[in-house]
Amino acid sequence: MSKRLVIALGGNALGKTPQEQLELVKGTASTIVDLVEEGYDVVIGHGNGPQVGMVNLAFEYSANNGGGTPAMPFPECGAMTQGYIGYHLQQAVERELARRGIDKPCAAVVTQVVVDPADSAFQNPTKPVGMFYSKEDADRIVAETGYTFVEDAGRGYRRVVPSPIPVKIVELPIVEQLVGLHSVVITVGGGGIPVMEKGPGDYEGVAAVIDKDRASAKLALDLNADMLVILTAVEKVSINFNKPDQRDLDRMTIAEARQYIAEGHFAPGSMLPKVESCISFVENTTGGTALITSLEKAREALKGNTGTILVKE
Repeated sequence: MSKRLVIALGGNALGKTPQEQLELVKGTASTIVDLVEEGYDVVIGHGNGPQVGMVNLAFEYSANNGGGTPAMPFPECGAMTQGYIGYHLQQAVERELARRGIDKPCAAVVTQVVVDPADSAFQNPTKPVGMFYSKEDADRIVAETGYTFVEDAGRGYRRVVPSPIPVKIVELPIVEQLVGLHSVVITVGGGGIPVMEKGPGDYEGVAAVIDKDRASAKLALDLNADMLVILTAVEKVSINFNKPDQRDLDRMTIAEARQYIAEGHFAPGSMLPKVESCISFVENTTGGTALITSLEKAREALKGNTGTILVKE
C-alpha cells in the first residue's frame, strides 16, 4: 500500500504574479513528481496570502476608480486564487508526469473549510495578505476602507485578516476518493475557502484566510496520512534563528517543540504556525510523523538526509 504524504507548499513555491508563478511551479512540480516516483500518494495544500490580497485589491481599485467592476467579496477572492493557483500547479504536475512517462491523473479541488464563528481570530486579525505598503499608503487605505494594517517584519505594512482554526473540510469525501485512485490531488488551496456552516449542506463564506499549514495538518489527520511535509524557505528548523548561536535541528519531540515555543524561538506568522501544525498532526495520529524542510531538499529529507522531523517522543 502506498504511503500518503500531505505537502504544504509555502509562498516560495509560488509567485507574486501569474507570470512569475508559471515559472516557479515548474520546479515545484519537479519536486512533487520526485515524491510520486518514490512511490508516495501525494496530496498538496498551498498558501495564497499574496495572491488573495492582490485579487481583492484589484477588484476594489477598479470598483472605486471607474473600472465598472463590482467590489469582490473576500471569500470569492479566495476561490479565484484557489482556481488559478490550482490550475498552474495542475498543468505543471501533469506536464512533469508525462515527461517522465508516469501515467497518473492530477486534479485540483476547489475546497471549502468550515470555521467556528466564535473563533477568537475574528476579534484579532493577524494573517497578512496582499502587497507591502508604506505607512502613508497604508494609513490612506485604512481611512478609505476600514481595513486593519500591521507592520510586517521590517518590510512595510500589510493588510491583516482573521485566521481562524480549520474545523471541517467540506470536500473531504471527494479528496479521499481521488487519493484512493492514486491521483495527485491539490486541495485546501490557501487554507481552503473559509465558510461558516448555517445548516446541513448550507455554507456561507467569511472574510478570512485559514493558515495553509493548519489546514494541511487537518487534511493529513483526516486522510490518515503517514506524514505531513511542510515545505518552506529553509532546510531545517532552527533555534536562536539568525543569532550567533543559531542551532539547526534534525529532530524534535512534541515536548521539545513545545519548550522551544515557550522560549520564543519561532516567529509568529512564520515558523510558529508550521511547528504548531506539525504538533497538531503528530499528537493526534498513530504513527504519523511531520517534516519541515525546503522545497529543493524534499526528496533528500524524505530519505532522512536533511530537514527537521517531528515525532511523538
